[in-house]
Amino acid sequence: IFAGFTGGEIGLAVPAVISVNAVVNYDVALAFMVSSALLMYWISHSPLGLILQAIGQDRVAAEAMGFNVVKYKLFAFGVSAFFSGLAGAFTVFYLGTASVGTVVAVGVAIQVIIAAVVGGRRTIVGAIIGAVFLILAGEVLRPLGDLNQLIVAAIALFVLLAAPDGFVGMLRRVGERRA
Repeated sequence: IFAGFTGGEIGLAVPAVISVNAVVNYDVALAFMVSSALLMYWISHSPLGLILQAIGQDRVAAEAMGFNVVKYKLFAFGVSAFFSGLAGAFTVFYLGTASVGTVVAVGVAIQVIIAAVVGGRRTIVGAIIGAVFLILAGEVLRPLGDLNQLIVAAIALFVLLAAPDGFVGMLRRVGERRA
């Protein structure tokens, strides 16, 4: 009924609002990533971040200490939604179309989870390392076609079995051995 307005299954064509130049788009995306990582790092190392960590460890104990757990969980949800929404908007402009198939894809959600877990759970740097790993592995293994996803998944599974804390945990252990 609204296919003429929304584009139907094809979706809406989104003009290059940020820039037509790929280098400028890369610079904007990099600036967004760096500023987001710095803001999340600042939040995680602030007193607010400590409260959120306490709630994540033991909700009942955090409530017993007098923290309004619901308020802090709503704040964490809002921050998460803010960054997810901005990332989704950048993805739409990158792909040039807004459709259900590109925005609400199960494969994208799985890749985000794999990147966070393989890189290192509960760390901002780990998520970045995991995302870089997934992108580089996907590009290096691209000539293999659909087999590349199986190989990347096998590598991710191996990393999780060998190092449950991901690449960041492996790097920490190597640093501890040297010290």
